[in-house]
Amino acid sequence: MNLKNKHIILGITGSIAAYKAAYLTRLFIKEGAEVKIIVTPFAKEFITPVTLATLSKNTVLCDFFYHDDGAWNSHIELGIWADLMLIAPATANTIAKMAHGIADNLLLTTYLSVRCPVMVAPAMDTDMYMHVATQQNIQTLSQRGVMFIEPPTGELASGLTGKGRMEEPENILQHVINFFQKSQDFSGKKVLITAGPTCEYLDPVRFISNSSSGKMGTAIAQEMARRGADVIFVCGPIANYPTHPNITIEKIISADEMLESCKTHIDDADIAIFSAAVADYKPKDKTSHKIKKQQQSIILELEPTPDIAETLGKYKKNNQLFIGFALETENEENSAKEKLHRKNLDIILLNTITPQHNPIANTHNSFTVFDKHNNIHHLSFKSKEQLAIEIADVIKKYIS
Repeated sequence: MNLKNKHIILGITGSIAAYKAAYLTRLFIKEGAEVKIIVTPFAKEFITPVTLATLSKNTVLCDFFYHDDGAWNSHIELGIWADLMLIAPATANTIAKMAHGIADNLLLTTYLSVRCPVMVAPAMDTDMYMHVATQQNIQTLSQRGVMFIEPPTGELASGLTGKGRMEEPENILQHVINFFQKSQDFSGKKVLITAGPTCEYLDPVRFISNSSSGKMGTAIAQEMARRGADVIFVCGPIANYPTHPNITIEKIISADEMLESCKTHIDDADIAIFSAAVADYKPKDKTSHKIKKQQQSIILELEPTPDIAETLGKYKKNNQLFIGFALETENEENSAKEKLHRKNLDIILLNTITPQHNPIANTHNSFTVFDKHNNIHHLSFKSKEQLAIEIADVIKKYIS
């Protein structure tokens, strides 16, 4: 039994897909898990607590208090008990409340209290799922470490066909089994990750940089930490930093600062992932005062910044794994392979800028993966959170 002795909180919200939760509960029990179910008040309009209690062999929770004797359901105790909290189906409303910390029912209050990982299987009409508000809420939660089981495209309750249908119970079960199997993939491993842009100042207020959001590096840090690694996250200025007890964040500004920080940690690192978008050039001279606007043009002399991966690659040990990234617009494959060997990397992930897609600051991307043994495979276009899972899988296979 793949889930023997695992404690799972199953949250069910007010969606037509709630009927699938009965089958999902049965699958969890069959695999040896202990399941406690929390439903929202609207969920009871779609599936009865009696059905769920019978299948789970536990009382189904909905209210904060037992009305007959004044006793209350302790969301704190539930949060300590659980190994995983899964919300399936999760409506747009519940996802929005999770993203904004609203706790107006037992399910949401428990979500804010749990110490375990949280997994969400959305279910809603395609227009609701693709709405910018919903996508931003999903992105916010993903950055906080919530795992999303992406809904497939199919026929919806509205009669439309599109993305938003809750994943089938058998597939959700496999996601959960995979999660527990992977949860210790990198236990005991120390991982150094660089992310975000660097800013190279030419005066106190102006700098050379790029539009990197750090989303890819953040997603990788979350995934590696979730799978047991101790992560040092060296990052330039970004809007949202990863949040996980296994992640130590070191904030830097310039490429020189990033290099110095990496030098401090590289000897202890089993794995180094260089995903930062480091500025290639910096002003040769930085002024201590703001440069005044003038009528005539000015000449700005630039000099190269240090190549962090190449510098550290010269001192790479045989038992260390180095992963780099290449963003190219021409002669892509040859350029990526050249960087792979010049920087002494084991793996490089190539992505490109096209008229149709710019991965910088985007939520989705795709990669072609090259390794030093001339193996090549592709990671198809998907969210950066999903890509982080696949990148971690690549790393696991490589070190195995």
